[in-house]
Amino acid sequence: MGGSARNPGVLQRDDAPSQSPYQRLSQRMLDLSGDRGVLKDVIREGSGELVTPDASVLVKYSGYLEHMDKPFDSNCFRKTPRLMKLGEDITLWGMELGLLSMRRGELARFLFKPTYAYGMLGCPPLIPPNTTVLFEIELLDFLDSAESDKFCALSAEQQDQFPLQKVLKVAATEREFGNYLFRQNRFYDAKVRYKQALLLLHRRSVPLEEQHLVETAKLLVLLNLSFTYLKLERPAVALRYGEQALSIDQKNAKALFRCGQACLLMTEYQKARDFLVRAQKEQPFNHDINNELKKLASYYRDYMGKEKEMCHRMFAPGEHGSTVGEN
Repeated sequence: MGGSARNPGVLQRDDAPSQSPYQRLSQRMLDLSGDRGVLKDVIREGSGELVTPDASVLVKYSGYLEHMDKPFDSNCFRKTPRLMKLGEDITLWGMELGLLSMRRGELARFLFKPTYAYGMLGCPPLIPPNTTVLFEIELLDFLDSAESDKFCALSAEQQDQFPLQKVLKVAATEREFGNYLFRQNRFYDAKVRYKQALLLLHRRSVPLEEQHLVETAKLLVLLNLSFTYLKLERPAVALRYGEQALSIDQKNAKALFRCGQACLLMTEYQKARDFLVRAQKEQPFNHDINNELKKLASYYRDYMGKEKEMCHRMFAPGEHGSTVGEN
């Protein structure tokens, strides 16, 4: 997360000995709650908008007790942090207030008084009663799911009352959710989000001068769907979405590549070669495309070898007698 291995709240020896480390740290922290129950110290600035209420956040965090070197709670050892929704998955009031003050990429240190953390009773055996805790939190990303969920619940007629930019924003949010789920290897759930985004874009009728905005958004979703169905081992559906992407941009290298992959999985080797050669023409030095062509050549040689062997067994005379019928 960017914090030190020791407790981040432990200060240098020359600080006033009459105060505890957390008391000394609190003197230079910003009061977020108005009663000094949630204090903040920014370690690294973020950028963009603040986290919105009801957003789903992607964070790394570590929680520390005073005078203890190791965190009592941390998700920094997970390869992929879990997406958490404010008001549902975040259980500490102080953490929710802290996150609402953060921007993407920000790393900050917080002190939570018991009222904003684990209360007067604590959380035995890890958290003693009436304990102030320190958290280091890094905001990796957040998605405004509330806006998207409310919009998707509307009828098509109601959605048409909103400007196109609203539809594009919600579709982009659905696609971003799908991307997150895809990275978690939750391909079925990702597919659902991508299809929702595509439905929103298909529903929308726009004037000719704005059609390119919808088509650009559709292209991204179709490419995602094609890749997702490859992961779900459904190459025929992957091919269909890839071809829809090509109907928007016939020279799109990703779409050509996905179609080639799908055809290869279906053992349609000539079609696979046609798609992959077209993809290579658009991106001659693309490592993935060139490797797929090598893989195709290898598969094709094996396939032809098996075909020849089968023909030889069918038509060559052998121990089962002549292949020519007797008169």
